[in-house]
Amino acid sequence: MKEWRGMIGMFFKLGITLFFLAGSTIGLAQVADISQVELMQRIKANHPGLILDVRSPEEYAEGHIPGAVNIPHDQLSSRLAEIGSYKNKDVVLYCKSGRRAGVAANTLRAAGFSKLLHLDGDMNGWLSKGDLPIKK
Repeated sequence: MKEWRGMIGMFFKLGITLFFLAGSTIGLAQVADISQVELMQRIKANHPGLILDVRSPEEYAEGHIPGAVNIPHDQLSSRLAEIGSYKNKDVVLYCKSGRRAGVAANTLRAAGFSKLLHLDGDMNGWLSKGDLPIKK
C-alpha cells in the first residue's frame, strides 16, 4: 500500500511540475520574439520601448541590458502601476533563460498589455553574442 501511495505522490508532483512549466512556456508561445540585433538597433535609435528584466535584483546588479527596468517576475503583479504607461507600447521581456519571462508575459497579458516582445535567447543569448553592451 505504501508503494502505491509513493507512486501516486510521485506522479502527482510530476503533473504539477509539468503544469507550471507548460504555463510559463505558453506565455512565450503567444509573444513575438525580438532578436538581440533588433533590440540593439532600437536602443541606439532611442526607441526600445520598455525593456523589462524580470530576473532577481541580484542578477540585475551583476549585469543587465542598458536601459532595462528590473521588476522580478514574482513582484510584477503588485508593481504594475510602475509600468502602466506602457500598456499599449512595446514591452521587451527577458530573464536568464526564458521561464520567468513566460510567467511575466502571462501576468502582463492578463493586465491588458498588448505589445509584448520576448528577447530571443534572453540574457544568456545577449551574453553569448560577446559584443553587446552590459550595464552594471
